[in-house]
Amino acid sequence: MRRLYWFILDSFGVGGAPDAGEFGDEGSDTLGHIAEWFLEHEGRPLSLPNLEALGLGGAYRLVHDRLPAGWQDSPVQGAFAAATEISTGKDTPSGHWEMAGVPARWDWSYYPKVAGCFPGDLLDHLYREAGIPGSLGNCHASGTEIIERLGEESVRTGKPIFYTSADSVFQIAAHEEHFGLARLYELCELAREATMEPLVGRVIARPFVGEAGAFVRTANRKDYAVPPPKPTVLEFVKESGYPVIGVGKIGDIFAHTGMTREIKASGHSRLWDATREGRSDGGLIMTNFVDFDMKFGHRRDPRGYGLELEEWDREFGVFLSEMSPDDAVVVTADHGNDPTWVGTDHTRERVPVLMTGKGMPLSGGYGIRESFADIGATVGKFFGVEMDEGEVIG
Repeated sequence: MRRLYWFILDSFGVGGAPDAGEFGDEGSDTLGHIAEWFLEHEGRPLSLPNLEALGLGGAYRLVHDRLPAGWQDSPVQGAFAAATEISTGKDTPSGHWEMAGVPARWDWSYYPKVAGCFPGDLLDHLYREAGIPGSLGNCHASGTEIIERLGEESVRTGKPIFYTSADSVFQIAAHEEHFGLARLYELCELAREATMEPLVGRVIARPFVGEAGAFVRTANRKDYAVPPPKPTVLEFVKESGYPVIGVGKIGDIFAHTGMTREIKASGHSRLWDATREGRSDGGLIMTNFVDFDMKFGHRRDPRGYGLELEEWDREFGVFLSEMSPDDAVVVTADHGNDPTWVGTDHTRERVPVLMTGKGMPLSGGYGIRESFADIGATVGKFFGVEMDEGEVIG
């Protein structure tokens, strides 16, 4: 059975989006700025030999006409391109759906960046229906920061923490033990129903544990996303008789559509293990490596992001050595999250597209693609599926 691994390095952009200025992100460049930071502060280049061998430097050069700081030309053994997002948002679902062949061309609903950002009638509805005494936060915030700041008060008062970001999202944090995990999920289900009109992309449960000064988020995060408005390449591959395995938060992102199996996991080590577990099924195995975004991009930690990239690249090299001759792999990203940028939100960037293995294009560069949907079209072709969005690469 044909087998293709589709790896999304969450937030690993390469800058250069032509509409970045419309998002306040002109000049953002996740890979480029991490490479510059390493050269300046660590005194050495960022080292990603396995991604470089697939053409990461070439993909970057397509966008910037130069290599990342400190890099040298090296032999390329894979096919590479860079892709431009055409969806209206720079959020996770928009990026994933577009690369799966369904660009999000509509306008999501966003909450203003002001204190008290959530509408009063929405809050009153949730308080009444969930039987809670109120909420804390109600603002734009980083998840780790707001839990550190308001976690103790949330435990003491029984009020969950509501917050959002530049994405179309309503996030709810609460203590797993004091508030209750099942109760948090029920509250998020109420919020999901209440945010369908105007349409908010996701409601996210953000449980945490621990004591004041040492709160930590747990792996029991749960996303309540609306389903894509039409079938993605995942559904077409599934309908063609192939297994489709969603690893990590892929199931949540696609609202549990288009998959024959979901393997929940968090942390890159566990995600690698889960990917290996999924390969026994064959077919399409799609894994989102979220830590780049969650732990380092949003926290504006270029050193941590770079070190995690280097560790991922080492594990990727091991994984490549384990692949069978008939396997193929696609590596890409869903948006940017430049850890040197202002604020804590995603950044509007192009993304790299790296491919190797049987059935993939021949080694070399394939230009700047006009849509992430070209990735889905290429994945579809691998499984004999034609998509009505995007052009096949190669």
